Amino acid sequence: MDDKAAPVRIEPVPEPPYVYHYYPRPRPKVVVKRDLLPSLVVALTTFIGAFPAGFLWSRLAPAQLKIVSPQDNKLYPIGLESYHRLDALMVFVLIGLGAGVITGIAVWLMRQRRGPVVMLAMTAGSFAAAWFAQDFGGGLARGLYPSPAEIKPNDTLLVAPALETWWGVLAWPLAAALAYGCCAAWNGLDDLGRRLG
Repeated sequence: MDDKAAPVRIEPVPEPPYVYHYYPRPRPKVVVKRDLLPSLVVALTTFIGAFPAGFLWSRLAPAQLKIVSPQDNKLYPIGLESYHRLDALMVFVLIGLGAGVITGIAVWLMRQRRGPVVMLAMTAGSFAAAWFAQDFGGGLARGLYPSPAEIKPNDTLLVAPALETWWGVLAWPLAAALAYGCCAAWNGLDDLGRRLG
């Protein structure tokens, strides 16, 4: 037997242009009809979050200590108590941001329903929930700090926190849409992974 190895035959490298066979998958289309009922469920479930959010705000927002003016019998804040107007708004915004992030991630975990239809329903439900939480929490706060039946000049009393602007309502839907959008950008699949569920 010959110990010499057989010579290795080297194939020539093909010259350009190279030919590749690429079979692209068809792009997935947006599913609307099949996602309508689940998106309605998402919007209503998100709206239910208004109750704990309003309750939490009514307990965390600080009341203002005010004094009754002897000149015109109007209530005026004592010292730096007027800062609590901003504190009440910021507490509401922080609750909305936290609820929005939780909402966006929870809806993203519904793998079979991922897409723009469910995202729009989630955002609309978040906006409605924040709007209702503002009214609901304000009513609960007024119940915690009832005004006395008789008010005399120079009396001091705690006034319930109130949201004097509606801008805080935008925190919840914006945070929900941002969290959902970040999850979609991180996913990177054309169908957002729906077919894998």
